[in-house]
Amino acid sequence: MSGRRQSRHPRRVKAPGLDLVVEVVEVAGRRISLLRPRVADALLDEEAFEHEEFLPYWAELWPSAVVLAGEVARLELDGLRVLELGCGLGLPSIVAALGGADVLATDWAPDAVEITARNAERNGAPLGTALAAWGRASALVEGAPWDLVLGADLLYERRNVDQLVELLPRLGRAVLLAEPGRPFESTFLERVAEDWRIETKPAATGRVRIHRLRR
Repeated sequence: MSGRRQSRHPRRVKAPGLDLVVEVVEVAGRRISLLRPRVADALLDEEAFEHEEFLPYWAELWPSAVVLAGEVARLELDGLRVLELGCGLGLPSIVAALGGADVLATDWAPDAVEITARNAERNGAPLGTALAAWGRASALVEGAPWDLVLGADLLYERRNVDQLVELLPRLGRAVLLAEPGRPFESTFLERVAEDWRIETKPAATGRVRIHRLRR
């Protein structure tokens, strides 16, 4: 599965010459070295936003990703098939792969997919990557069922709620999300409570909460 790609969206082509810096984060005693854009706002593209409201959320190392990676590090994942939605810089996927999981890290931003692949390689984490938008998620569904689906800080916009409510049941029966309390988080939880058992716990620090969904 390593190195797998889908065709790229014509509007969201890979940005040339990204100005990258290295950030090191410690997860469960392991130091993970990540490349990330020096200034995320420098990646704003008015044409891409007008076309599909595309914003470079992927380019930040969000607290939710760090929290999710820490939670993943405590799981027994050896041999399990794991899918990450909205992988961004790839931290939770990398930790899952280092834990022995067969991981596919996905994002709808080509640069996120590329940087995640590079970050995985620099940390010795074998994983696959794919470009995938949740509303056009046939590749994700074709790979189902996944043993575990991961997501960190996915609920930026109202449309994300509808997309995930429809998509998640098609992917598997276990989902682990880290969310920082954005406005649409409560709406999402109310919607999925109709079909999923939800266990929620706060992270050790900050506003992030971990939601474990099971069916």
